[in-house]
Amino acid sequence: MEQTCDDIDEMFSNLLGEMDLLTQSLGVETVQPPSPKESNKEYNFTVGFKDLNESLNALEDNDLDALMADLVADLSEVEQKTLQAQKSSSHDPQSAVTRPSTGVCAATSYSYKSNVPVTTTGRFEDDLPPPPPDPAFDLPLPPPPPEPLTQEELEAQAKADKIKLALEKLKEAKVKKLVVKVHMNDNSTKSLMVDERQVARDVLDNLFEKTHCDCKVDWCLYEIYPELQIERFFEDHENVIEVLSDWTRDSENKVLFLEKKEKYAVFKNPQNFYLANKGKNEGKEMNEKNKEFLLEESFCGTSVIVPELEGALYLKEDGKKSWKRRYFLLRASGIYYVPKGKTKTSRDLACFIQFENLNIYYGTQYKLKYKAPTDYCFVLKHPQIQKESQYIRYLCCDDQWTLQQWVTGIRIAKYGKTLYDNYKRAVQRASMASGWANLVPVKPAVTAGSSLTGIYTWAFLRMMLLSLQEVIKTAVSHSI
Repeated sequence: MEQTCDDIDEMFSNLLGEMDLLTQSLGVETVQPPSPKESNKEYNFTVGFKDLNESLNALEDNDLDALMADLVADLSEVEQKTLQAQKSSSHDPQSAVTRPSTGVCAATSYSYKSNVPVTTTGRFEDDLPPPPPDPAFDLPLPPPPPEPLTQEELEAQAKADKIKLALEKLKEAKVKKLVVKVHMNDNSTKSLMVDERQVARDVLDNLFEKTHCDCKVDWCLYEIYPELQIERFFEDHENVIEVLSDWTRDSENKVLFLEKKEKYAVFKNPQNFYLANKGKNEGKEMNEKNKEFLLEESFCGTSVIVPELEGALYLKEDGKKSWKRRYFLLRASGIYYVPKGKTKTSRDLACFIQFENLNIYYGTQYKLKYKAPTDYCFVLKHPQIQKESQYIRYLCCDDQWTLQQWVTGIRIAKYGKTLYDNYKRAVQRASMASGWANLVPVKPAVTAGSSLTGIYTWAFLRMMLLSLQEVIKTAVSHSI
């Protein structure tokens, strides 16, 4: 029996050896599959423009100067790190590498009188080629000097030189920056340079400075997908470049700067989302103190409380334009539904979808596009899906308020306390802006009596100066 087992082992080893020889003779090589995220390392540098040159032309002079300053700073930082690495490697004896010999043979000898090293090359003066002949003197006359440029042409040329230098620096620095065209309410656009470290809140602050708007908490960055007919607002903590890098190069998607009251409606009136299903009159009105208590209880405890939300929704069937009505329930981990013939108990619920790797969008005009029962639809999809796909989930509500409850509840379940922190930061930013607005003096209108107003202002300033001098004298006398 032992001999039989040994024979089987020997036969198996021989078989493996023959398979190995056969594989080598066929020249089979194992190739590693390409990483699916490899393409994300390359950026088009523009969103909403045909090319980078057009986007840089759209930038204002101060923005272009700021871009150049950032690029030069990035390059100098990289150069400093490189020099430090070279210095550290030069101090390390193990990193010393012998230099390769050049094409010209060099030898070093010493003078016996002065002991000074003298370097002589292996090529002698007799071997040098003869000097070139003198050039002919019948050369054509030089062209006349160009006419001086106008001021506008000089400014255009200066900007073109800046753009050319910016293009070279972008290629050299390999930094992740995007020139983004943001669409405004009045159909105008603003061109922004977005850095890879900036979140949506930083971009909003930049837009506040450019547009001089009121800095309310309802302002948001809003993305639109025309091909899928979906849209959503950026959450303030989202990295803008990471979101935009998922768009395809031929994408028609847009970034808008809009006011959306739905963005933080849950923090202005939390009773409408947390108490609406518990009683008819309980969630209508609530004072500010009770609102703060409800928010603290929901968002600042050991875990975030997700609104208790359940009800019948319409689900679009895969690859069809038909919709089925099912009973769904919202939980912190995802959306669940009640299978046919089952009850709403936890053991009978089936998981429909989880929120870890997806975003929620509003669907627009789905009644016409997909024959939805209503136009109050929301969509759940992975951010990298940019085309029609079987992995996109379409849901339809009976009315606008139900849609708003589900979208808000899903955002709370997905982002948790981060959503509340975003709101508090937006409120703080708005209060700071209003404080600065109150401190800005109002300029008097230019009228016939403006000179008289100037005299009154000068008299007032003189009086204030005299009063300040008296205060200083009094303080000095008391100190003595």
